[in-house]
Amino acid sequence: MSEVLSKEEKLRILKTLEEDVEFRYAMAGALGVLEILKRLDTIESRLEENSKRLELIEKRLEEHSRILQEHSKRLEEHSRILQEHSKRLEEHSRILQEHSKRLEEVTKTLNILVTKIGEHSEKINGLRREVSSLSLVVGALTESFYAKSVYEDIEREVLKRGEKVLERIRNARIDDVDIDLLVETDRVVYIIEVKVRPEYEDVGRLIAKIDIAKKHYPEKNIVGILAGAMIGKEIEAYARGKEIKVYTY
Repeated sequence: MSEVLSKEEKLRILKTLEEDVEFRYAMAGALGVLEILKRLDTIESRLEENSKRLELIEKRLEEHSRILQEHSKRLEEHSRILQEHSKRLEEHSRILQEHSKRLEEVTKTLNILVTKIGEHSEKINGLRREVSSLSLVVGALTESFYAKSVYEDIEREVLKRGEKVLERIRNARIDDVDIDLLVETDRVVYIIEVKVRPEYEDVGRLIAKIDIAKKHYPEKNIVGILAGAMIGKEIEAYARGKEIKVYTY
């Protein structure tokens, strides 16, 4: 620790400063250097702080640079994936266009087929109408043939028994009920149902017609006859069980 100057020493220094110019300049220079050194110390301290801050900033910059590089890599990867998806989208668009063209072609072909099917349907319907008409004609001719055959057989039986045919009615009607053939003699009324291939329902309808005829001809015996070409054994047995005669041709 520096020693404290006495009052006399201080006065002597002040007097020397006043009288000795060189001493005065020397003291001034010494004082100025000290001030400069203090300032340099302050500047150095600030420089150290700034250096530390700069190092921190550099570290942050390095970290930011690293993150930026990672983001850049991710961006490149995303760009690559986006390009791949774009290529796939273009490929899908191309395929979709091809499918659209094929669908248009198929639709045109389908429309042509629908038109042809419509034309064929009209032709088929026309053929069906013709076949239906022919079926009606054939059915009518067939029933007429069977009705004529049945009548001839009945006529022979009637003449053998000495009976007399009073009336023969084709497509007769009794109480708004159609009867294929009605033959009336002086003793018996024959109710004939003519079918190429009779079914159970035809036998049932014949039984109902016989009941109606009994009410219309109460004084005569009513005989039911089922006539046809293809009469199954079960149908024939069923009819005979109902006391109906069966004529097969």
